[in-house]
Amino acid sequence: MTRTDLPAAIVTGSAGFIGMHVCERLISDGYRVVGIDSLSDYYSVELKQARHARLGRHEAFSADIGKIEEPGRLMRLFEAHRPEIVIHLAAQAGVRYSIDNPRSYLEANLQGTFELLEAARAHPPRHMLLASTSSAYGANTEMPYRETAKADTQMSFYAATKKANEAMAHSYAHLYGLPTTMFRFFTVYGPWGRPDMALFKFTRAILNGEAIDIYNHGDMKRDFTYVDDLVEGIRRLADVAPGHPGAASLGEHDSLSPVAPFRVVNIGNGSAVALMDFVEAIEAATGRVAQKRFLDMQPGDVPATWADTRLIKDLTGYAPATHVAEGVERFVAWYRSYYGI
Repeated sequence: MTRTDLPAAIVTGSAGFIGMHVCERLISDGYRVVGIDSLSDYYSVELKQARHARLGRHEAFSADIGKIEEPGRLMRLFEAHRPEIVIHLAAQAGVRYSIDNPRSYLEANLQGTFELLEAARAHPPRHMLLASTSSAYGANTEMPYRETAKADTQMSFYAATKKANEAMAHSYAHLYGLPTTMFRFFTVYGPWGRPDMALFKFTRAILNGEAIDIYNHGDMKRDFTYVDDLVEGIRRLADVAPGHPGAASLGEHDSLSPVAPFRVVNIGNGSAVALMDFVEAIEAATGRVAQKRFLDMQPGDVPATWADTRLIKDLTGYAPATHVAEGVERFVAWYRSYYGI
């Protein structure tokens, strides 16, 4: 089978941490993957280029380098490749960075998603999956977080833009019948991870003999989700497009819209792990004890996250379950190999 005979998938943010892993999975499943990424300098461009280089070894991958918010760029990609599925991961990420640089979130997250929705309206895919975030739950304290819970108290502009993406996508799903799944993911970690995330920063500091910053004096919990588990969840959800209005609901915990082929789904490990237990896992994997600097909570942050994973399990038969100790060990092994330590 030639490359052009393969079903097409478009992945935005293909040089990102999650994007690279998603592209690899789609290629292995027989898709021709078109990735788009701006290779922004929010963090190491070299790391992003290395991810794309890894993908470039596959004949079924091609890359478009540019910003998704550029008018017409996504429209041209959709017109040229007519994707069956679209996985939208490109975004300006980071809760703390959004406090100092909100305009970059406006452009990438709001304008960029608008361009994606317009391209999908013109050239409808079989299923469109857009990344949201556990941060959309905002100040909610009732846990585990349920997709059907009210989520109107976002604590950062990053979270606000992702919640806005959900509303934007719902309107297009309703108006144009676009089957759409928004997946809210929870503190993803693993090999090829982002340097601005805690695991990467902690590992680097510990191996360099430097202190690590621990916020809220360590009194925090996160639903740490291993990247392979997230990718498995996304891949399975791709084959479960939401039904049109009137489709059967899976029960009171189903977030299926009554007026659109639209659903919000958590992808998390389904457990809240104490931050200090996470640090201990890194210490065990590196074989070193961390120097710890305890600090107050940062603006925009939340003390805990925890996903209710009943819906993804009902939809796909799958729920993430990689133990933190195992996932951290895999990351540290990758880190040592990548940086020659």
